[in-house]
Order: sequence, then structure tokens, then C-alpha cells
Amino acid sequence: MGSRIYGYVRVSNLDQNEARQMLALRERQVPRQNIYVDKQSGKDFDRPQYRRLVRQLTPGDLLYILSIDRLGRNYEEIQNQWRILTKEKGVDIVVLDMPLLDTRLNKDLMGTFIADLVLQILSFVAQSERENIRKRQAQGIAAARARGVRFGRPEKAVPANFGATVRAWEKGQISIMQAIARCGMSEATFYRRLREYRLTHQK
Repeated sequence: MGSRIYGYVRVSNLDQNEARQMLALRERQVPRQNIYVDKQSGKDFDRPQYRRLVRQLTPGDLLYILSIDRLGRNYEEIQNQWRILTKEKGVDIVVLDMPLLDTRLNKDLMGTFIADLVLQILSFVAQSERENIRKRQAQGIAAARARGVRFGRPEKAVPANFGATVRAWEKGQISIMQAIARCGMSEATFYRRLREYRLTHQK
């Protein structure tokens, strides 16, 4: 069997550039059925399609990725995946936004040394940039909170019938579930509002 061409795309909620990655791969004549795509949240790095791809790869295959950070979250993970792909699986990798990272070129000792050096620098830069982004986000959130900005869902307003509903429930005229339904709240919100209500309406 001859060598095959594959592509890998990874996007997250904060990095919606799937179309750009797909276009770059199709320009390199990667068959659509050989493009594996993982979509994930920022907190989740479970990559089922990547694992499927690695199982499919055989020595001599060629893998295209758009950028080096598609391989991992941090310096160590990127280095480890590169080693698995090139050494254990025996495939060639082309990183489209960094032409020096093309394992088909300069397979002599000097070429390998240069590629390894570039890989180390780029994976370090990718990790540093992610850490800087998280730091800037945390600083922005802290500054916004200091200005009084509130995050999360807005508090649900207490309905006008809340007091009457509570009194009806306390008298046994309606069940707790009926009281919650009348107020249009979740059970947790109802009980939290009930505690606040009793604190402000104590005799």
C-alpha cells in the first residue's frame, strides 16, 4: 500500500477557525475522508478523532496540520506527540504555517537538528502565548469585578406573587412543587429566595 495523505483540525469554542484550517488542507489535496476534526471546549482536551487518526497512520504516511499547537496544550505534550508521530509511527509531518517544520525536507543530521530546534522554540512559544492569554483574561475579569461587573446569569427577579405563594404553601393550601411552579423558579432558587424573604419579613 502506498503512502497516504491525512490532515488534522482542532478547534475550540474560543478558536473557531475550522474553515481556515479545512481550506488550507484542501489546498494541499488532502482527501476529505482523511481529514479528522476535533471540536472541544477550552477546558476539555479529549480528542477522540486525533486518537482515531493516530491509529490509522502507517509508516510513510504524510500528515498536514495548520499550526504546531494543534498537537497539544503545552510544550511537553507537543514534543511528545511529535515524537510519537515521527519516531514511533514513522510518518512525515508538514506544519503549514511554519515551512521549516516539514520532515520530508533535509533528512540529514543537520536538517533534523534544525527541525528539532524550530519545534522546541515554537512549542515553547505556543505554550507561553496560551499562558499569557489566560493571564490577560484573569486580569480582565478581576478588573471588571472591581468595577462592579457581575458574571454569570442575571439574578431572576422575585415575582410579585412570591409572598402570597409562600403564605399559601405555609398554610398547606398548595404543595411545595406547586409553589415553585407558580413562581417560575428552580427549586434551588426558590429556597434561596425563601430564606431571603423570611429574613426580611421576620416579625
